[in-house]
Amino acid sequence: MKHNLMLYCKGLAMGAVDVVPGFSGGTVALITGIYHRLLAAFSAIPNALLLFFRGRIVESWQRCDATFLLVLVLGILTSIFTLAKVISHLMVAHPVLLWSFFFGLVVVSVYLVGREVAVWSADRVVAAVLGLVLALFITLAAPLQLAADPLILFIAGAIAISAMLLPGISGSFILVLLGLYPVVLGAVKNFDLPVLAVFSAGCLLGLLAFSRLLTWLLARLRDLTMAFLAGLMLGSLVKVWPWKQTLTWQTNRHGESYPLLQENLLPHRFFEITGEAHQLGLAIFLAVSAIGLVLLLEWMARRRATLVEQPVS
Repeated sequence: MKHNLMLYCKGLAMGAVDVVPGFSGGTVALITGIYHRLLAAFSAIPNALLLFFRGRIVESWQRCDATFLLVLVLGILTSIFTLAKVISHLMVAHPVLLWSFFFGLVVVSVYLVGREVAVWSADRVVAAVLGLVLALFITLAAPLQLAADPLILFIAGAIAISAMLLPGISGSFILVLLGLYPVVLGAVKNFDLPVLAVFSAGCLLGLLAFSRLLTWLLARLRDLTMAFLAGLMLGSLVKVWPWKQTLTWQTNRHGESYPLLQENLLPHRFFEITGEAHQLGLAIFLAVSAIGLVLLLEWMARRRATLVEQPVS
C-alpha cells in the first residue's frame, strides 16, 4: 500500500506538469526513478493484449506490469482533471515563480541524466549536441494554427504523447506549436468528451509505438540515448526560462486566452517592459529549492536501496 501510494503521488506530479507547456512528464518520471519501468510497461502492452485474448489473463496482467500502470495512470488522470485549473491559475497569477521552480527541476534533471552516461566519448557528445539542437529548434519554432478537426486532433495526440515520453520535450508545448493547446486544455477543463475521445485515441497509438522504440534504444544504445536525452533537456531550458514577454495570445472556443508566442527576457528587462516585479531573489530560492529537493529524494532512494541490499546479520 505504501509503495502504491508513493507511485500514485508520482503520477500526480507527472499529470500536474503535463498541463504546463515547456515541462515534460517524462522528466518527472526520470527524476522519480520510474522512467525505464514506465517505458517497459507501455511497450509490453501489445504482447499483453495477445495473451489476454488467448485467455491467459494473469500472465497478461503481469506482462505489462498492469498494477504499476494502473496506479500511475490514476495519479496522472487525477492530477490532470483536478489540477489543470490550479496550474492554469498559477501560470497567470505567479508565472515567474512557477517557471523558476520548473527551471530548477530541469537543471538538476540534466545533471542526473548526464550522470547516467558511463563514458562521455565523442559520439556521446555529438548525440547530446543533436538533442540540444532539436530542443532549440522545437522551442524556437513559430507556432502553427491548425484546425481542430478529428483527424488533426488524432495526429496531434499521437505526436504530443510521444513528446511527453521524452524528457525535455513537453507534449503540451507541442500542442502550443500546433495551435491546439487551448482546444485540448479547454476540453479537459470543460470535460468535452468528443474532443477528448479523439485526442486520447491518438495518444494511445503514439504511446504504444513510441514507447517500444525508446525501449529498444535504451536496451541497445543506452549511453547514446541518455546523452541525447540530456541534450534535449538542456535545450528545453530556453522554454522554461522564468522571465517572458507574451507577444501573441490564443483563445479557445470557451473564451479562455493562453500565451501563443513568447520572448525570453533578462530580469531587469522584464521589469522595464512589463512593469511587473522580477522577484529575482524568490525565483532563485525556488530554483535552488527544486534542485535541493530532487537531490534529497535521489539520495534517499539510493540510501533505501543500499539498506535493502545489505545482508541481515
